[in-house]
Amino acid sequence: MWQRFRRAMRSFGGFFVSSLEDPELILEQNVRDLNDQVPKMNESIAMVRANLTLLEKENAKYNQDIRELTARVKAAIQAGRDDLAAQYATKLQTEKSALDRNEMQLATAKQAYEKSLNLKKAFMREKERKTQEAMTAIRDARRAKWQSKVADAMESFTVAGIDQTHDEMLRKVQEKAAVNEARMQMALDSVDHQSVQIEEDAERLQAMDLVKQMKMEMGLNSPAPVSEVGGSPEKTIGKKVGVE
Repeated sequence: MWQRFRRAMRSFGGFFVSSLEDPELILEQNVRDLNDQVPKMNESIAMVRANLTLLEKENAKYNQDIRELTARVKAAIQAGRDDLAAQYATKLQTEKSALDRNEMQLATAKQAYEKSLNLKKAFMREKERKTQEAMTAIRDARRAKWQSKVADAMESFTVAGIDQTHDEMLRKVQEKAAVNEARMQMALDSVDHQSVQIEEDAERLQAMDLVKQMKMEMGLNSPAPVSEVGGSPEKTIGKKVGVE
């Protein structure tokens, strides 16, 4: 029973942690952590380099001391001071032993410094690769979020009934427009276009007669001769009389 309870609590804890995890934020934090490690690595390399520089200076000093002690031993021998030469020789042996140890440490320090530089190069390459991967993943995550929002918006059209009401309103507007168009056509068909044309012609003739009358009153046009106006009827009457 206790094992089952522990397993259930662990599963609940895992679910809670996974629900809080945001891959985009975690990747951004990983990039920051990688960038923060660069100054620390530079500091470590600087310490290795400082140790190497110190050993190089000590090595140079030991070589200088050995040269000086060697010269003193030779000078004491030439002066016949073997006792003094022995003292200088003892110090010379000590300096040579110290030089040997220093050279071993110096060789180790050089190897450590070269390894640290190579380690930094490898780290920087890995950091660049992981940074590029993280930035690509972050861009993909942001694009996925945008696509998800667009998909949610498109789905909400149907879920919220927007598509249905949109199509319904369009159909109603189209039906109303069709009905009004039909009514307009029926109204136009019910009009007697011939009578309208006759009325328009009559109005135009009346207007022309009015213009002629005003021209006559203004003296611009003279009235037609009487012979021309009544000639035809008189000739007709005369012919009738002669026949009788």
